Amino acid sequence: MTKKYMEILGKQMAYIDEGSGQSIVFLHGNPASSFLWRNITPHVMDLGRVIVPDLIGMGDSEKLEGEDNPDYAYHGQYKYLSNLLDSLDLGNQINLVIHDWGSAMGFQYARENPDRIKSISFMEAIVMPMTWNDWPENARNIFQLMRSEAGEEIVLEKNVFVERILLNDSANGFSDEEKTEYIRPFKNPGEDRRPTLTWPRQIPIDDSPQAVIDEVTKNGEFHKDSDIPKLFINADPGSILVGNQREYVRSWRNLKEITVKGNHFIQEHSPKEIGDALNEFISNL
Repeated sequence: MTKKYMEILGKQMAYIDEGSGQSIVFLHGNPASSFLWRNITPHVMDLGRVIVPDLIGMGDSEKLEGEDNPDYAYHGQYKYLSNLLDSLDLGNQINLVIHDWGSAMGFQYARENPDRIKSISFMEAIVMPMTWNDWPENARNIFQLMRSEAGEEIVLEKNVFVERILLNDSANGFSDEEKTEYIRPFKNPGEDRRPTLTWPRQIPIDDSPQAVIDEVTKNGEFHKDSDIPKLFINADPGSILVGNQREYVRSWRNLKEITVKGNHFIQEHSPKEIGDALNEFISNL
């Protein structure tokens, strides 16, 4: 699918926009791009207009200038994304399909525009503030390192988030072409990789950062009682939406749940199962 571009706040943002009818918007997280959804969008192309943005500084969207640009943090990213979504004339029948940081921002967009949202499908999502005890033990050390002064070396220089975390999270493995595409937006060491370091430093863990904790808490409080139809695509064994978080979302109103195999990047493990579930869920709304 060919990408389109729109100037948002002076920067070019890339997105896929195919089809017509109700909007089905796929939002990726870190350190991915619209490429994450490539094997899932074909399952819903017959249901409406499919929109798949690249977050600012990621995929084919433009990089931000300067060192450690503050707009790579949560509220800056949300500013760019929400402006793009508002500019795309999505109508009042928006189906959100969200993952990782795309989930936090998608939940916020739905909270701020509830009358325009037809459904929310989410997986490996950020649904509440966490503690390090909630965090997967095998990932705790590397994420603590990324949130320390060592982060610049392991991410900006060594590209650990893309090459060690994402590209090791697929039961099916990756082709050389897939590896190249995931690495391409972050091929150059230094600030080109900054989004992949800023994001882990934004995860709401142990009372920091407070601004993100506030938004994530408001998201959860809203969606717990919201009548918006929701599909929880549970991951087995999963990575971040497990334990207390998993039980919390199971208390949300108007929620359906299915389970697919995978850790965090379940789009790479179970694309057909996810695509089929989305097609059935959206078709029956």
